[in-house]
Amino acid sequence: MAPHYHTPDAMKPHCEVSEKLFELYHRVHRLINESMTEEGVSLARSKFLFFLSKLGPCRSTDIADALNFAPRTVTEAIDGLERDKLVERKPDPADRRAKIVSITETGRHMLEAAEMPRQQLLEEIFSSLDDKQLDQLQSIVTTLVHRVDDIRNRRLEERQG
Repeated sequence: MAPHYHTPDAMKPHCEVSEKLFELYHRVHRLINESMTEEGVSLARSKFLFFLSKLGPCRSTDIADALNFAPRTVTEAIDGLERDKLVERKPDPADRRAKIVSITETGRHMLEAAEMPRQQLLEEIFSSLDDKQLDQLQSIVTTLVHRVDDIRNRRLEERQG
């Protein structure tokens, strides 16, 4: 079946759904950030800590690449995390110019403390859906994620080719 984006009237449902998805994302993001910040680590900082806790010590350039952040943004974030003793920098034995960043025990404890309220909020939010609705939502979101990835990859290939 052909896409329904040929007329302005046909695009309206797509725009409405898209706006609702953005609204939901921003509201959930704000609520979770507020909750995690109350526990001592913002959602933004927790992304760095989570990455380091899962992958282990690495260079800041690895973090920038993985999180798709500008290197300067990562450096500034690591400066703050290090100042709060949540991460530490050590010389890279393979390259004297580089530093290896790792999460500290304090950082691990802070991340664990902030994760519980995040999980509780997500459970509370999604408890408004029954199992069938959750399965449908999972399927729909997965389909859209794959579609976005396909479009992005196609656009990258078009730019390169």
